[in-house]
Amino acid sequence: MQTPDSRWRRWTRGRARWAAALAALVVLAGAGTWTAAADDSAPAVHREDRMMRMDGASIDTSYFTSGGSGRRPAVLIGHGFGGSKDDVRAQAEKLAGAGYAVMTWSARGFGKSGGEISLNAPDREVKDVSALIDWLARRPEVKLDAEGDPRVGVTGASYGGAVSLLAAGYDKRVDAIAPVITYWNLADALFPGGVFKKLWAGIFITSGGGCEKFEKQLCAMYERVAVSGKPDVAARNLLTERSPSAVGDRIKVPALIVQGQTDSLFPLGQSDAMAHAISRNGAPVSVDWIAGGHDGGNMESGRVENRIGSWFDRYLKEDKGADTGPGFRVTRTGGVDSTDGAALQRGATSDHYPGLSSGEQQIALTGAGGGGQVVMGLGAAANNGQNDGQKGGQDRTAGAPAGRRTQTFRNPAGANPPAISAVPGIGGGLAQLSTLGVGLSLDFPGQYARFDSAPLDTSMRITGSPTVRVKVTAGHGDAVLFGKVYDVSPDGRQQVLPAQLVAPYRITPARQKRPVELTLPAVDHALDAGHRLRLVLSSTDLGYASPAEPTTYTVSLDGPMSVPTAPAVKTASAGLPWWTWGLPAAAAVIALALLLTARRRSATPAPDPALADVPLQITGLSKKYAGSSDRYAVEDLSFRVEKGQVLGLLGPNGAGKTTTLRMLMGLIGPDDGEIRVFGHAIRPGAPVLSRVGAFVEGAGFLPHLSGRANLELYWQATGRPAEDSHIAEALEIAGLGDALARAVRTYSQGMRQRLAIAQAMLGMPDLLILDEPTNGLDPPQIREMRDVMIRYAAGGRTVIVSSHLLSEVEQSCTHLVVMDRGRLVQAGPVAEITGSGDTLLISTAAEVAEPLVDKVAALPGVGSAVRTDDGRGLLVRLDGATSPSALITELVRLDVPLTGVGPHRRLEDAFLTLISGGSA
Repeated sequence: MQTPDSRWRRWTRGRARWAAALAALVVLAGAGTWTAAADDSAPAVHREDRMMRMDGASIDTSYFTSGGSGRRPAVLIGHGFGGSKDDVRAQAEKLAGAGYAVMTWSARGFGKSGGEISLNAPDREVKDVSALIDWLARRPEVKLDAEGDPRVGVTGASYGGAVSLLAAGYDKRVDAIAPVITYWNLADALFPGGVFKKLWAGIFITSGGGCEKFEKQLCAMYERVAVSGKPDVAARNLLTERSPSAVGDRIKVPALIVQGQTDSLFPLGQSDAMAHAISRNGAPVSVDWIAGGHDGGNMESGRVENRIGSWFDRYLKEDKGADTGPGFRVTRTGGVDSTDGAALQRGATSDHYPGLSSGEQQIALTGAGGGGQVVMGLGAAANNGQNDGQKGGQDRTAGAPAGRRTQTFRNPAGANPPAISAVPGIGGGLAQLSTLGVGLSLDFPGQYARFDSAPLDTSMRITGSPTVRVKVTAGHGDAVLFGKVYDVSPDGRQQVLPAQLVAPYRITPARQKRPVELTLPAVDHALDAGHRLRLVLSSTDLGYASPAEPTTYTVSLDGPMSVPTAPAVKTASAGLPWWTWGLPAAAAVIALALLLTARRRSATPAPDPALADVPLQITGLSKKYAGSSDRYAVEDLSFRVEKGQVLGLLGPNGAGKTTTLRMLMGLIGPDDGEIRVFGHAIRPGAPVLSRVGAFVEGAGFLPHLSGRANLELYWQATGRPAEDSHIAEALEIAGLGDALARAVRTYSQGMRQRLAIAQAMLGMPDLLILDEPTNGLDPPQIREMRDVMIRYAAGGRTVIVSSHLLSEVEQSCTHLVVMDRGRLVQAGPVAEITGSGDTLLISTAAEVAEPLVDKVAALPGVGSAVRTDDGRGLLVRLDGATSPSALITELVRLDVPLTGVGPHRRLEDAFLTLISGGSA
């Protein structure tokens, strides 16, 4: 599972490549070691590592400089939560090479630094930054504005971005900042709308090393809120006092604010608040919405780092010619690169930051069926069945069809099953793809209200936060609602949740039965003409805590939805060279020719009724990879697997096992031959693959959820009916017992492996493929995994397992397929292969020398000869032209010190003999 900032740490690595490392220069008294790196285009960068003692904690630091005798500005770079100073080393070297003195450090509780995690407390982590500035002020190469006051900027992502803002608020010596994907008010981020963001909060605690690594009052606060499911005033105050918003009126330095569009942890509203606050203080502010975030990765790290460098050039080096970019920029996907024809991301810009409510248009909504059916989006989603394609008006502000403007729905007992929007750890890719019309969202029947607009007459783009006024009534207690705005296709079969974002709200009894304005997630999303906007108010969401007690919510609209369009933001145009239309035309002609010539070859063969009960038959299978004209990955492979068998697929590295499994699962196609599963030919996406389950080593789970909850979430994401999961059967075979109710983070490696096997067994597939299922397990865990495979096959199903643990294969498998260099070496029952009478184990009194092995292998009638692992014996395979007695005579003649001769019985010995020609 990835931590909140692990993605960003990956983004910032490797931005600068240093061609050669120089030798250590000198060890300074009381300091660490100087190191240097260089490339052909940049000056050498020197690094000094040292531990600094700060207010009861040791702080691990690195200091980067390049050559030159003049004074230069300094930059501090903070790292993300769960990381260390090493995560920002590449950016530090890059800035140092550009003429800055750069310092990085591991925050308290992270890396090699000591102390407790205090979430950027003013008297701890923020005070540490001031101590680092003190140290910089004493360096002879750092430029000073006054005695003890260095020219310094601060940047960092997420946790490090927040400390850059806090440093500017608490220390007047900070001259410029560039916070990236971070928070303005941590209480608002983790308790938005008064609702506990339980998944992200749990990830924060686990990625920090557990509650015991935090300051005691923070740990107590988290445990209190996690148990109650509801943030209290004390919790909000504790997080707010450690947030940049607490000193917002003191941040008066130039600020480049970079925020992610796909970020359910710190959404765009956080950067909006910081931009407005710093602008009110009179400081220059520029806002950049990137195509990424904590949910969606970062595809723009190079551009962002370059812009930060230019920002510091302007405000630290005072280079008035430095291009700091527009007042506002948002990344949008589209257009064609004129150099390679690839789709690219284009920046839309305006001179000033428009905020989240610029250019509002009023969109009339009407009730559209209430919460009586599933609302699901997964690419082309299922039809919701409530006149989704019906057109009921053309004007955006009026004329929508009459409908139910008041709807009633349930908050289920235990808030289960929860609706799904963003899912930290697995939702990131979907968040990125939402701009392309692909995404995952799920709202359960009877648990939401739904209101639709009329089809749009023309296209429009939402840039900011839509708002809507509603009246809400709960049967009793607080109403907790989750608002989201979908983009619905004209036929109603496809709906997309932009960036997978949802806005939670807690509406207390005092605020019920009267209009309440809901601010919906801030996005930048284009809608085509004919599409509709859909407002969904759900009673649950997987990422948040909802009231456990069941009740009924009633919601009614109190006016249209206001949609911001930011008309001043203009998308950059993309040039269209001649080949953008010429090459596609040529490609169409070529594709048509290929289609006509390959149609017969690519047609899927009809099912073979004679093989309807055969789990797997492979016939004449061959595959070459590009660039391997003279070597097959798999060559003329044929074998058959029957029901109830546990088949071990064996072979040395490079034997073609993985390629065979990939073709079996439909991930790649063969060059020749065919694979049939229950009589059906395998092609990518073949329906028969629904009868195949697969486990690939390294399955990921959400650590804060229980084992059962992980499996249920996985099955929900497939879109298949819950009753088809057979989850109880899979779990019984996996044998996890009471552990299913515990968080996965408490599992041993063996338990995680069994949970992954259970996931592969969901739906009880007739053919189960396991690739190295025992990797990383200790002997007892391996024995448990063996029992799992045997129990599964005992029900008449079939298991294929690829493994290097031959002793386990021998005990768990009924049949074997041995491959070497892409070809079949032998196939059959385990007992038959291990007991082959043509292979003899020759025991010797002394170690057998290699020249003697070669002589034995060269004897007439000997197919192969290899030494045993201990060297005190030989495995000799006879080719049938000689007898054991004749072999013994020849061995005595060669002075082999015999102590015993007999047939071997170990699979390991048989395997070594079978592949004695060497591994590919």
